[in-house]
Amino acid sequence: MIEITTPFPNVIPMASPTSSIENQPHPRRVLLMTSSMRGGGSEQQTLLLLQHLDRSRFKPLLYVTDPSGPLLDQVPADVQILRHETSKNVSKGYLPGRILRKQSKHLKNLLVKHQIDVIYDRTFHMTLMAGPAGKSSKVPRVSTIVSPPDRALPLLERRFLWLKHRRLKTAYQNASCVITVSQECAIAAKKYYQLGHQTVLTISNPVDRQRIIEAASESKVQRDKRITLICVGRMTREKGHHDLIEALSSIDEDWPENLPSIHLWCIGDGPLRGELEDRCGALENHQVSFLGHQKNPWKYINAADALVLPSHFEGMPNVVLEAMTLRTPVIATRIGGTNELERDSPTIWWANPHSSESLANAMIEFASHPKEAMQRVESSERLIRSHHSVEQSIGQIEDQLWKACNSHSRSG
Repeated sequence: MIEITTPFPNVIPMASPTSSIENQPHPRRVLLMTSSMRGGGSEQQTLLLLQHLDRSRFKPLLYVTDPSGPLLDQVPADVQILRHETSKNVSKGYLPGRILRKQSKHLKNLLVKHQIDVIYDRTFHMTLMAGPAGKSSKVPRVSTIVSPPDRALPLLERRFLWLKHRRLKTAYQNASCVITVSQECAIAAKKYYQLGHQTVLTISNPVDRQRIIEAASESKVQRDKRITLICVGRMTREKGHHDLIEALSSIDEDWPENLPSIHLWCIGDGPLRGELEDRCGALENHQVSFLGHQKNPWKYINAADALVLPSHFEGMPNVVLEAMTLRTPVIATRIGGTNELERDSPTIWWANPHSSESLANAMIEFASHPKEAMQRVESSERLIRSHHSVEQSIGQIEDQLWKACNSHSRSG
């Protein structure tokens, strides 16, 4: 087991003024688990927890299987980073789950050595490791599900799906609490993993408004007078980039003559990028620019006229929350947790998933009614402030971590 003490001199978050240190014997040691810190939604949410957990109640540690990624330099200086180095020399005849069993065994040793009080596991692979390790070491777990598992698991874990489903089912059933990021995730998880008496809570993803707004204003992105749309996400089939490009290729017939053409920025990378670039070569009046991975995507979101999310399914899309924070209008497919980002008043121009025609119509509606944009971004900003604040969401997660620790202490 390799232990890394992070050298990054970030400011350590202050303890909450409402915490009573005198009534707490010591901060509980919580191990947050993620594959890497490359910048995905789960990694960003893990980073927020590391930065904002109340230090009078918790001492956070970070476990990664791959200690890489641009978010590593934002991990607070008081967070110890732990990882397990797995041998790359794997026999061709290995049995299913052998590597996972080794990882779980090493994780169990880590839990004992570092006297971990509670585990926070997020993403399927981390839960597969944490489930048996937590059970054998008698360390309670708070587990988070970020996408409808009946849709996401078959895409991400194609080998031995039946076995992984069975092990995940056991892991979630043994967790002190299962957190989901949307109501649709909660409904799907309960059915898919047969979670009956387990505590399943929906806690909204938090948004660090101040950090995002500051990052977006660091520098100005140059753009022309065309209608600039932006799509941010990994270029895989379920993210719907093909639908978006098809919508651009078919939109000309109904595009208002008095409007400028569209310039689409695509931020991100992935296995379909080359194929998508080839398809854009047939566009006549509109242009697509592939900008790759960007360390600061917020300045591009801030500069765009609207964000487009053409996904086929989502748990709770962080990029939409970030666009709303920056007062950038949103065009999105009506799926998953995205539906929950419109409550009392309109916030999003909606399209149907898997439908380039519906997506094209939504883009035309947005471009044809600019006065509505101000009303929708006002509603979006109110929603972010009311339901996705760091203080509210992380406070709820802290309560579940604390409850898991105390319940385990009483049962022990």
